[in-house]
Amino acid sequence: MGRVFAVTLEGRIYTCKHCGTHLALSNDIVSKSFQCRHGKAYLFSKVVNVTNGEIEERQMMTGAHTVADIFCVQCGEIVGWKYVGFYVLDAT
Repeated sequence: MGRVFAVTLEGRIYTCKHCGTHLALSNDIVSKSFQCRHGKAYLFSKVVNVTNGEIEERQMMTGAHTVADIFCVQCGEIVGWKYVGFYVLDAT
């Protein structure tokens, strides 16, 4: 495996709780009103220094969504997930 080159952000930032790698700017928060199985979750419009996991379908409180876990590029720990797609149920 090669050397990891991480992006350094400036300003108010969110970091990996395991290793401190920069992940997102506070200005990139879209919503703080998300819940996940581990508690409170934030929705960001943009993140850096992550790699994508396998795409899978998950049943969430708002319905079925296609998501992929995201991992810190530095330590490899899971830091969240990203939406890949979603389904809208037809009411007819």
